[in-house]
Amino acid sequence: MRLIIEPDYLTLSRWAADYVAAKIKAANPTPEKPFVLGCPTGSSPIGLYKRLIELYKKGEISFENVVTFNMDEYVGLAEDHPESYHSFMWKHFFSHINIKKENIHILNGNAKNLEEECANYEKAIKDAGGIDLFLGGVGQDGHIAFNEPGSSLTSVTRKKELTSDTIIANSRFFDYDLDKVPRVALTVGVGTVMAAKEVLIVCNGHGKARALKHAVEGGVSQMWTISALQLHPHAIIVCDETATDELKVGTYKYFKDIEKDNL
Repeated sequence: MRLIIEPDYLTLSRWAADYVAAKIKAANPTPEKPFVLGCPTGSSPIGLYKRLIELYKKGEISFENVVTFNMDEYVGLAEDHPESYHSFMWKHFFSHINIKKENIHILNGNAKNLEEECANYEKAIKDAGGIDLFLGGVGQDGHIAFNEPGSSLTSVTRKKELTSDTIIANSRFFDYDLDKVPRVALTVGVGTVMAAKEVLIVCNGHGKARALKHAVEGGVSQMWTISALQLHPHAIIVCDETATDELKVGTYKYFKDIEKDNL
C-alpha cells in the first residue's frame, strides 16, 4: 500500500485527479478497449472531480472511451432526487465531461428485483473486463462504499442495511432530518473493490484519522473494511495532514520519506 500525504484537501484532490488522468492517458483507451473507472460519491471526491473537469476543459484528457461503474446507490430514492447518487454524479462530474451516457453504470435502487440488479451489476463489471482503477472515499468508521463494519471482506454487490452512524453522517445531505435518510442501499462489495486492478482512496480531515490509522497500522479486519486494502497489490490512499493525526510519528515519517520523489 502507498500512502500519499498532502498538505490539504486541495492538493490531495489535485494529486488524485492527476494520477487518474495519467492512468487514462497511458491506457490510450479505444471503443474496443475502454478504460474502466470505478466512481464514488460523497464530499471527499468532489475536489477530485473538479480537477478532472478542469483537465478535460483544458483538452488534456478525454472521457470518450471511459466506462464508469459507481460504488453505490440508495434504495427507494428516485433517480432525479437531488440527493440520489445518480443526481450527484451528473451534477458534480458527468454533465461537465464528454463521457457517453451508455458508458455510465449506476445501480438502480428502484429495481423490482434488487438481488437480480446486484447480480447483473457484477456481471456487467466482468463483461467490461473488470475495473482498471476504483476510486473511493472512506467513512469515519472505516467503511468503503456502503460496506459497514462487519461486512465480509470477500463480499460482492448486494443490498445493505445502513448503520445508525452512517445514517447520522449522511443526514447532512437531508437537512439533518434522520427520517429523510434512506435506511438501505445497494453497494459494491469489498471483494468487488479488491478485484480492481488498482484502488485509489481519498481520505481527508481529522474525522477520518481513526479510519486511516486502522487502514495503515491496524490488522486486516471486517470491522474496518478499509483495512482490506493492505492485501491489494496496487492500493493507494491519498490523505491530508489532518487525517494523519492518529498515525504514529514513525509511520508518518516513513511514508513521507519513501514518497518524496514520486508523483
